[in-house]
Amino acid sequence: MSFIESLTLALALTYSISLLYWSGKKWGALITGLLVTGAIISSLYWPLIAALALAVIIIGLVTKFQPEVAHGDLRANHLRDGIQHLLALSILLVGVQFAVNAALLKSGITPWLMRPDVGDAFLPIAGGIEIKAILSLGIWDQNHPAAAVMLTVVLLTGLLCKRAFCGWACPLGLAGEYLYKLRKRFIKQELLPPAWIDWPLRMIKYLLLLALLYIIIGMPTQSIPGYLNSNYHKIADLKMALFFITPGLVTLICFGFILGLAAWRRQGFCRYICPYGALLGLVSFFSPFKIRRNTQHCLIETKGMNCDKCSRACPANIEVHNQINIRSDECQACMRCVSACPKKEALNFSTRNGWKLSARGLSIMLLIIMFLLPLIAYLGGFWHSETPVEARMYLIQHLDKIGH
Repeated sequence: MSFIESLTLALALTYSISLLYWSGKKWGALITGLLVTGAIISSLYWPLIAALALAVIIIGLVTKFQPEVAHGDLRANHLRDGIQHLLALSILLVGVQFAVNAALLKSGITPWLMRPDVGDAFLPIAGGIEIKAILSLGIWDQNHPAAAVMLTVVLLTGLLCKRAFCGWACPLGLAGEYLYKLRKRFIKQELLPPAWIDWPLRMIKYLLLLALLYIIIGMPTQSIPGYLNSNYHKIADLKMALFFITPGLVTLICFGFILGLAAWRRQGFCRYICPYGALLGLVSFFSPFKIRRNTQHCLIETKGMNCDKCSRACPANIEVHNQINIRSDECQACMRCVSACPKKEALNFSTRNGWKLSARGLSIMLLIIMFLLPLIAYLGGFWHSETPVEARMYLIQHLDKIGH
């Protein structure tokens, strides 16, 4: 685990402990803190220990000088934006680290900067095949084990937090927001497609998901060990990076279309193209948590007012004010509707039996799932790639000759 990965993990879990403590869950904070500290110390991995110490210092300084940030006493929109931007910065640093490592390998130099394993999160097909190998054959891939871990993490967030990963963590969603805001500075109209076009466009991401699932499910079980030990799989992360770094004409046209779509419609990429969004949308139907409207407090029923602030705040254009329970696959649990509601008790993110989860509670759950599971995987030896540096150095020299 590289230092950037270690620091991000330590910061996220330390901040989660801080939020638990300041929200009155002191026993939960103590147990989580002891668990994380014990796990990190027992690993005897000094960069991880140093990252934990640095994270504690950073959170301590923030508590002193910016207590509202450390305590989570921010509006949901500010809390979400802060988490999303910090995670995007972390991914950017990981990308730079990966690029430097790959450049050194390409130059025939033994890298002095280690490869960040979290980059395997961008290999969803490999992760799906690895999960299939674990379930059907009981074998764990040694080349890109983090791919299976991160895919499991994303699925678990969808099962417990609805599509909060999309609304709170995804850097592509954040980039789309900036593109949309940039377009709005010049063209202020919403440019929303009519409903009869919107629905078929939303199906595109499900078709892409179906294609990915066909590759994973369609691979014969007996062929999986051969694939996992193949040169193509060993170098899959570099093949993926090369796809983005040196795109062809068709790839550039596709990128331009995706960027234009993100600028044209808010969350256009998430709504129409992203297969991860489709997967989480399906999984989110099984989540016990949903945005629910309490008619006993809502101004529509109690005062007879024509209030639709929640619907106007929703980036997915869900008609929140006309529904009791929001079951839409487009709901990202972003809490914008809850923040916009003038009546505090009228909208909440809760289970059917009334167990509510605030923005702070949702951020705690999301951060713990996203970072505690990788920590457990790392301690268990199911995180770091075992592909020898010499093998990667040789394979990157012959990257163009390596196919499926």
